[in-house]
Amino acid sequence: MPAALIAAGGSIIGGLLGGRSAKRAAQIQADAQVRAAQIAAEEARFRPVGVTTRFGQSQFQTDPTTGRVSGAGYELSPELKAMQDRFLGLTGGGLMQAEQAQQQFAPLQGAAQGLFGLGQQYLAQSPQEAAQQYMARQQELLAPSRERQYGALQNQLFQTGRGGLSVGATGARPSGAAGLGASTPETEAYYNALAQQDAQLAAQAMQAGQQQTAFGAGLFGTGGNLLTQGYGGQAAALGPYEAYLQQMKQLESLGQQPLQLGIDIGAKGQSNAASAAMLSTGPSRESYAANAYNPFAEFLTGASRNPALQRGLQPYASALGQSAMYGNQNVYGFGGGGTVPTEFSLFGEY
Repeated sequence: MPAALIAAGGSIIGGLLGGRSAKRAAQIQADAQVRAAQIAAEEARFRPVGVTTRFGQSQFQTDPTTGRVSGAGYELSPELKAMQDRFLGLTGGGLMQAEQAQQQFAPLQGAAQGLFGLGQQYLAQSPQEAAQQYMARQQELLAPSRERQYGALQNQLFQTGRGGLSVGATGARPSGAAGLGASTPETEAYYNALAQQDAQLAAQAMQAGQQQTAFGAGLFGTGGNLLTQGYGGQAAALGPYEAYLQQMKQLESLGQQPLQLGIDIGAKGQSNAASAAMLSTGPSRESYAANAYNPFAEFLTGASRNPALQRGLQPYASALGQSAMYGNQNVYGFGGGGTVPTEFSLFGEY
């Protein structure tokens, strides 16, 4: 039984020593992780680089307390700044030209409105109404000549003594309409010529009505084109202003190059952040196990579980018990008072 107690005590002391070593190893690992995180954060910090080119130079401001970038800018070279100022002066004239464009193209708008009004007049009549009007006007123009021709024909018939001759009459038409009346051959030929002329005029009148409608619609299209040209001219008037402004932007982009280069170089420096981040994991498990290992604690724990060692300690454990019972003289000759010799101390300085 005393041997079992000694073994139990060895196991407890071994566990305490092992726990102390594990605590010390955990603290070492925690401190290492904090330091690694600090290094990683420092390596990952953005550090732009000042750059100067032919067109300008970058400017970065850093907070003296935190070391962080607090501002960024750039400055154009004097030559580039002078060119930009000249373009700036031209933009004023270009903008004034654009402002005057509306007044300059106002006549086109007036002409377009006039064409719209004229087109409405032409489209006020249908093609049939326009054809009838055309036919009436043509007949009015032909009426005097037709009357003279008819008078000359009657005079000729009277002088030849055939004024009362009438031939060539026809009966009623199948539709019920009246047939041709009797007349002299000359008179019949005269009226046939008039009928053919009127039929030709009717065809021309229909075509004229269609042309009038198309012409009216064309006036609207022409007016619309004039408006489009006016608006297009006003938009084109902005061309010089936009061209000068674009040149200013290009000069500005040349001056921005140093700033962008400085940012790019600083960003490339941040590529070390990946490797620095690896440090934030701190020591490995193998390192932690090495720091947590306590050989004496392992010895005590292992020995307390060794049956052979327990059997070997049995005589000493019995002697200790008898020393307590018999005083100074025990079976092994140890001194009294239950004192155990130092050579039996299992823990030493641990």
